[in-house]
Amino acid sequence: MRNFLKERKLKLDLLKNLREKNYSYQKKEIKNLLFSQCGTCNRSFPIKDKIKNAYVCPYCGEHFFIPAQERAQLLLDEGYSELSADKTIENPLDFEGYTEKKEKLSADTGLEEAVISFLGEIEGSSVVLCIMDSRFFMGSMGAEVGERITAAFETATRKKLPIVVFCASGGARMQEGMYSLMQMAKTSAAAKRHNEAGLLYISCLTNPTTGGVTASFAYLGDIILAEPNALIGFAGPRVIEQTMKKSLPEGFQRAEFLLEKGFVDRIISRQDMRKTLSLLLKLHERGTGE
Repeated sequence: MRNFLKERKLKLDLLKNLREKNYSYQKKEIKNLLFSQCGTCNRSFPIKDKIKNAYVCPYCGEHFFIPAQERAQLLLDEGYSELSADKTIENPLDFEGYTEKKEKLSADTGLEEAVISFLGEIEGSSVVLCIMDSRFFMGSMGAEVGERITAAFETATRKKLPIVVFCASGGARMQEGMYSLMQMAKTSAAAKRHNEAGLLYISCLTNPTTGGVTASFAYLGDIILAEPNALIGFAGPRVIEQTMKKSLPEGFQRAEFLLEKGFVDRIISRQDMRKTLSLLLKLHERGTGE
């Protein structure tokens, strides 16, 4: 018994010494490849059900992030094509580590940038479709994102087609400084030329749509739709509270709050988005051609 207690004391002393030397033990997390858990209702369900349900929680309706390519497949008829755009300067400010991070994100996501543009049809109605993807630098708007959005508007203008843009962004890309901020004016000018040609622009705001994207092309649509509970604004709620030194109203900057205040025309669930867009496009159809 005495030996047992002595051995136990030695082990406790060893553990105490380890703690004093700030040794840390990292618990490895094993990613669950079969099930997903909703952060809103905390219910778990098979990932295949999540994909089948358009990345929407089957229990509470929470809209999860959806990759751009998969959103395109949900919306467009078969036979659509991806639009290309001119390349811009890769790292205009020679920001340390920026090029390497872009390359890693590209390898991880299969994306070249934070937005993809398509030419196709939605239930027979021709359209140019832009989809931002928050997996790539949180959908931030750098020079190439601005170039791609501008090119999509110019293609729609040239072909006399409506354009639909799904916005998802954390704002301007800080690694590109003023080159990023310039895209607000560039994309807005392209949207204005499209508007002056008498063509329809539908903006769809998803979670989150913030910063310079909100302050430019995201809010220039003829019709502004939003997904349920999407965070939409310029500065985030925490920044506003810290600046104003005041508590914000319940649900501030969420799609439902903005609908009530008249900043959004309608909130559409993801399962109904294709049908809604098809109806809007058909109501505004006109002759097309080069």
